[in-house]
Amino acid sequence: MKTLENSLICGTLAFGFYLPLLAASLETVTIPEQLKSAVAKVLVSTTSCSVTCGLGFKVEEICQIDPHGKRSHCNFRRSDCLTNWICGLLHFTVPIGKPFKLSCLTSEMIGVGSQAFIYTWRLARGIITTDDLLFKPFKTPSYVIKLSPAKESDAGTYRCDVQLMKTFKLVKRIYFGLRVIPNDLVNLNFQKSLTLEQKLAANEKEGNQQNDTSVIVQWHQQSWQRRALLVFLIGIGSGVAGGVLVVCWLPAGVQRHVELVTNL
Repeated sequence: MKTLENSLICGTLAFGFYLPLLAASLETVTIPEQLKSAVAKVLVSTTSCSVTCGLGFKVEEICQIDPHGKRSHCNFRRSDCLTNWICGLLHFTVPIGKPFKLSCLTSEMIGVGSQAFIYTWRLARGIITTDDLLFKPFKTPSYVIKLSPAKESDAGTYRCDVQLMKTFKLVKRIYFGLRVIPNDLVNLNFQKSLTLEQKLAANEKEGNQQNDTSVIVQWHQQSWQRRALLVFLIGIGSGVAGGVLVVCWLPAGVQRHVELVTNL
């Protein structure tokens, strides 16, 4: 009984404490006249990030909105965005002696300013991997590694980490798998193995219209020859069919006369 009495007393005290607060919340809230005419700047739309990994940018539209919801004085601004800082592995095959370079910055990041980032390169020599335990420091202060020319000893996986200069925040990590092979090991000229359709697509991409024109003319000539042969065969068939019909419809006397003349 004492427990029940204590519960009732606690409940009464709590109700008495919250009752003034409840009554205050039920009162009508008066909005000041200054707020009724206030205008606020609101973000109304934004584009997706310009890149799928690493630091990119997006364009935002900001407008002034009055209490009636009308937009005015809209403007656009460009802001940084980061969807994913891991960019995966890219593969490259380079012949020995050919100049080659690796860059861990995109055009969007270069637009921000290459001096705004810190670059850390590491190398797993001789293998293609993403195991971070196999990488050793590779000293270079730039975001570009230039191989001029590429040597067989340059083969391996290069890892580039990009950090913001102000906050040291990691905004990008990308791996470059590089194979350096002798020139006589593989014939890298794949033009010989292309089909006619692939050659046409390659010529169109490179702007070489001469080969395309000759192939089209040859195709039209073959098509015209096929149509001429079809018309010739239709003419012969029509003549034979017409002769048979004439013979079948001639009177019997005329047919005998024709047979006698034929026998003579």
